[in-house]
Amino acid sequence: MISIVRRLLFFTALIVIWETIYRINLDLHFFAPTNFPSPLLSVVQLYRGFFETGILMVALTESIQRIFIGFALAIIIGSILGILIGVSKIADETLGTLVIALQSVPSIVWLPLAMVMLGGGAASILFVVVLGGTWPMTMNMRMGMKNVQPILLRAARTMGYNRSELVWKVMIPASIPSAITGARLAWAFAWRALMAAELIGRGGLGRTLMDARDFFNMELVIAIMIIISVIGLIMEYLVFRKIEKRVLAKWGLSKA
Repeated sequence: MISIVRRLLFFTALIVIWETIYRINLDLHFFAPTNFPSPLLSVVQLYRGFFETGILMVALTESIQRIFIGFALAIIIGSILGILIGVSKIADETLGTLVIALQSVPSIVWLPLAMVMLGGGAASILFVVVLGGTWPMTMNMRMGMKNVQPILLRAARTMGYNRSELVWKVMIPASIPSAITGARLAWAFAWRALMAAELIGRGGLGRTLMDARDFFNMELVIAIMIIISVIGLIMEYLVFRKIEKRVLAKWGLSKA
């Protein structure tokens, strides 16, 4: 409860300082008034965008659909690749090297190629989102598979487990904490990839943000940034942290 109060006081202070600078700027013109938005007017734009014009609701719905489809595909593909690389030395030396190389390429770099191959619609944006989330999921799943405690493997072999049983009943369950970390990183990279792709693609919060900039509606730009930030906070505090806490407690790595 104390931490919540601290956060509220911190953000309230930031907003008060920001609004004060905005009002001083209206008189002294340190910046062009159209280029220095007001936080309170940004909240007004949030209300209008959701409840009057509906443009933010439409954009948010489109972005949420894209991120959840792309995130789900990234988790599935990344988990499969991570397991394969984690259990096979040949796959690790070949496919693993390719994954390491590809993860250093920003996912947005793929957008021009995706737009040529898939067109400029939702498919090209989804492709970029999937790429953004797949590589961190793959590498964390691989790390989890590689770091299984040897005593667990020896105990399973003593009990007569064959290779496939070692993978499915020992290695994969033991790598779940690393998989959770991978999912968190996959979400962060996929979400950023989505926003970047929508800036030069079609629809969603990113495209709406660019349209707002083109019309010099800086309050709407800030409103969209608030939405993006709030979604990030919701996923971090209400989803991933809760899942991580339960998983770590179940695996005996933290207190319940």
